[in-house]
Amino acid sequence: MPELPVFPLGTVLLPGQLLPLQVFEPRYRVMLFDLRATDPAEFVVVLIERGSEVGGGEERSEVGCVARILERQDLPDGRSMVACVGLRPAVMEQWLPEDPYPRADVRDLDFRDWPDDQPTTGLDALTARAREVAGLAAGLGAPPWPQDLELADEPVQLLWQLAIATPLATLDRQKLLGEPDPVARAGLLRGFLDEQADLLAARLEWEADT
Repeated sequence: MPELPVFPLGTVLLPGQLLPLQVFEPRYRVMLFDLRATDPAEFVVVLIERGSEVGGGEERSEVGCVARILERQDLPDGRSMVACVGLRPAVMEQWLPEDPYPRADVRDLDFRDWPDDQPTTGLDALTARAREVAGLAAGLGAPPWPQDLELADEPVQLLWQLAIATPLATLDRQKLLGEPDPVARAGLLRGFLDEQADLLAARLEWEADT
């Protein structure tokens, strides 16, 4: 069971998602310094369920996402600009002493491949629903569906892509991250997209009437 640094954030990182970070807190600057000695340089992003990103003392989710550093730029004022990508869900088995930064014993979440006997025909409708939700959100000023997004043929990767490309609530994204069964994850995603579609449509209608 590996020990990894942990970076608590007010957002959820999903597998395949790019994450830019501006690192300025002393404890995480030390973390980046220590990661220079590891290849690849990886840490875990976990959701802050209560509290602040700055100062410590926050309550954290027990399921996070392993992130790998792709690029790093150290600035003269001591800050670092870091580009990361999410790799895989992980469970915080045991929190370790946090001097000088959060750490935990981590195991990969036992998530599974799409079953061979499970049809994938419903994924086309799920993709269409995700595009619809992204379009509704764009009408309210959210970023549009990525034009250069090449959707994967492999179902598990496709589900992560759809979750990344659509404006889901933070806790919904956390539930997707913590669901090991991809068929169940697809069902969760469909429910979350339906809820978002209803909310966005109602908001668009309200704004059109005001």
